[in-house]
Amino acid sequence: MNDYITIALTKGRLADKTMQLLEKAGYTCEELKEKGSRKLIFTNEEQKLRFFLAKGPDVPTYVEYGAADIGVVGSDIILEENRRVYEVLDLGFGKCRMCVCGPEEARELLKHHEMIRVTSKYPNIAREYFYNRKHQTVDIIKLNGSVELGPIVSLGDVIVDIVETGSTLKENGLAVLEEVCPVSCRMIVNQVSMQMKTRRIREIIGNVRDCLE
Repeated sequence: MNDYITIALTKGRLADKTMQLLEKAGYTCEELKEKGSRKLIFTNEEQKLRFFLAKGPDVPTYVEYGAADIGVVGSDIILEENRRVYEVLDLGFGKCRMCVCGPEEARELLKHHEMIRVTSKYPNIAREYFYNRKHQTVDIIKLNGSVELGPIVSLGDVIVDIVETGSTLKENGLAVLEEVCPVSCRMIVNQVSMQMKTRRIREIIGNVRDCLE
């Protein structure tokens, strides 16, 4: 299978957007379009491409360990997972912001660097932001579901989460208090693949980059 390039896509909207972009760049996969298919690996034999769909947090893992040569995933997950991969392209879609959010009264706690509790799906990003950038000691609690619940049920004072429109925050009496970083969809590459399959991978990166300009 060494002559194939394997691409890990993030399930859902990002996969659809990625395939639209790849098709524009000349890379297709008809098998991926088959509705209701139970296949796990989708192949374009002519172009020697293999695709599979994975949950966002798993994509950098597949790429780091060489199960995929290329991955497409949000920069929030790249930061959180901190895997040994090359980040080669900002694809420009899936744009949102990573923010510290909470009730208005929590703004003062942030301003005065008080000891607070933070609930987040992104404990590593939260830790990096508070400890290394703000030099504020916080207690971080990892949640997997609706982190907005944290401040509402007094589990935490603020949350660190992705904000797209901010409507969920508003509906629950929360607001953006600080911005951590912008987020968008990125292309990542396995470090060994970049050396072993240089020509083909650079060609894919170049063709995709041309479609972005």
